[in-house]
Amino acid sequence: MTFSGALTLTDLNDFITPSQACIKPVTQLNAKSPEKDSAAAATEIQIDGSGAYYEVIQNGNTPAQDTSASPKKLEQAQINLNDCLACSGCITSAESVLITLQSHTEVLNFLESNQKALNPLSSASEPYKIPVISISPQTLASLAAATAASNEPSTSTLPSPPTPRQILQRLRAFCTQSLGFSFVFDTTFARHLALQEHVAEFGERWRAAGQSSGTEATDGSGGNNTAKGLPMLASACPGWICYAEKAHSEMLPFISRTKSPQQVMGTLVKNWMGARWGKGPNEIYHVTVMPCYDKKLEASRTDFYNDLYSTRDVDCVITTGELEVLMKEKAWDITQPVPGELDDYDLPTNSHGAYDPFNNAQRHPVATVPSIQFPELLTPSGSSSGSYLSAIVSHLQSTSDVPLTLNVQTVRGADYEEYVLTKRAEKPGEDDVVVFKGAKCYGFRNLQNVVRRVGRERGLRSGSGAAGKLAGRAGAGLARRIAGRRVADGKEEKKERSYDYVEVMACPGGCVNGGGQLKPVTAAPEVAAPSSSSATDSEGYKRDWEASGVSIAPPIKSSSVDVSQNARWGTKEWTKKVEDEYWREPYTDIVSRLADGLVRRIYDDMCGYGEDITREASGRRFFRTEYRAVESEVVGLAVVW
Repeated sequence: MTFSGALTLTDLNDFITPSQACIKPVTQLNAKSPEKDSAAAATEIQIDGSGAYYEVIQNGNTPAQDTSASPKKLEQAQINLNDCLACSGCITSAESVLITLQSHTEVLNFLESNQKALNPLSSASEPYKIPVISISPQTLASLAAATAASNEPSTSTLPSPPTPRQILQRLRAFCTQSLGFSFVFDTTFARHLALQEHVAEFGERWRAAGQSSGTEATDGSGGNNTAKGLPMLASACPGWICYAEKAHSEMLPFISRTKSPQQVMGTLVKNWMGARWGKGPNEIYHVTVMPCYDKKLEASRTDFYNDLYSTRDVDCVITTGELEVLMKEKAWDITQPVPGELDDYDLPTNSHGAYDPFNNAQRHPVATVPSIQFPELLTPSGSSSGSYLSAIVSHLQSTSDVPLTLNVQTVRGADYEEYVLTKRAEKPGEDDVVVFKGAKCYGFRNLQNVVRRVGRERGLRSGSGAAGKLAGRAGAGLARRIAGRRVADGKEEKKERSYDYVEVMACPGGCVNGGGQLKPVTAAPEVAAPSSSSATDSEGYKRDWEASGVSIAPPIKSSSVDVSQNARWGTKEWTKKVEDEYWREPYTDIVSRLADGLVRRIYDDMCGYGEDITREASGRRFFRTEYRAVESEVVGLAVVW
């Protein structure tokens, strides 16, 4: 048996080629044992009945008899695809340098040097910059869940767990009093603006697709609208963007050009707020706190770098876990309340009832600029990862001439769901007409399925190399032949509608389960000695070890805390707790309408009052971006294993 001549070794790319300098360290979680001199006893590796590895001193005694030194449990060094996605896949050595520059240590170093710049007698090399920090709502939910979990054996005398708004107030106090930030925001208003721009972009593609096919976009034809960019794929997840640019460049035309909330916030801080303050973008230092490590690379993209002022829209990104490290280093207890955290949220409005971020605002005593107050904790219904799909569905329902019915179908758990909008059939007895079909897709496995499905529906090759080309052509040809047979036999079936939109997130469970979020810590379970009759192997099969002549060593106790199961992602139970905390803050229509007015004001300030075409072009320049295919410089055959 021989393989096809079109299949070569370089085409075997079912894995992401590992980089020569992977930034994922192979760490030893247990403390290192003290170094021994050359005369010390040798050690050996033993395996207990559960399959755990232990390093034991070999001094002539059996492990059960040796009580002079406790055995040391060895952790397995594991790097899987989820780890790679948590750092944007296998990144280049240039990108790894950017990662090192995005850390909480860098933030502390800047704040220390920035304080020195206030002293006119100091020899600071850089002038004073206004420090601003923006915190994601997923970070607030993670900290709220961790705070609630720390008080779980609670009694009635203890106060109720803090809400995300209380956590935001505590972080505001920490960042201003202990760290020295001038302004602390959350990113939900930036997401509110991003959602409006996202819906506007989908409307542009929706109308273009309808015009290109010669029919209305709501006719359910499911035609090939590749040139117009349907289905539109969400772009807020940088892990998905990096993966698409490096492994699936054929998906780039479908990805939304709207900036993520982090980068929209960077545009607001450096451009809109800077202009109101009379400051240039290089006179503001902007830090964001995100649930994902990939946000560090997103902030470092050249698209978000201002060449004129030599600065980025977001200067530094730290994760939720790094923010916790900062609080520990500064001895700040997030579980303790701060004055005013329970006060009612005061909406700054002008005499006309419109939201005015500068109303009742005093000048900052250090930065000497007017304070700005954005609407906070805007949590629209939908998903805890941004509600992008929900925003589009709501827009279609509110703008439709006929009532539309929403049906949600679970495809593969809560991480893969389909949303279908239908209108009633014109004739009795006919099926309802599907006018929109979208999907919510979280996790890399579901993400791959969506990529293959979109490629198959649009006739695109969703793989690289000769084998990928051959598979794409063969699959398309097979589909055409099957359709031809059905037509010839008079058995043509109604074509299923293709996706119009997909909300894509690389992390299972979405952003609340991002790689930079806090993980639950649990004590290691006690390993019981397996009996000869009930022991099972690693695959779950029962084994009679003694009958097979296998000697089972007694269990070895370890006093260390087992956090290996939480090294990559949180458990489903923990993710559910963070999700519940995310939705604890109520969403009110009045705040949303006031935020809409502020969005229009910002568009007027940044895009001008001219013709719509000019305003749209300016809006794209400020709130949209571009993507490009990245060719891998690593040859799989050159990797030294």
